[in-house]
Amino acid sequence: MGDTVNLRTARKQAERDKARADATANAAKHGQSKAARVLAAAQGDKARAMLDAHRLDEQE
Repeated sequence: MGDTVNLRTARKQAERDKARADATANAAKHGQSKAARVLAAAQGDKARAMLDAHRLDEQE
């Protein structure tokens, strides 16, 4: 015959697995710290400013 399964334990384990999967998805979605987000934004702004500073404007 098959193994006996405690349905209450199986239900709780399934809930834990679902919570762990949700936590992993949220960590991937919101995984950056505030310092990392601010640093990335500052680097992007600086790169954009340097590019604009080297732009050649056509004058008519």
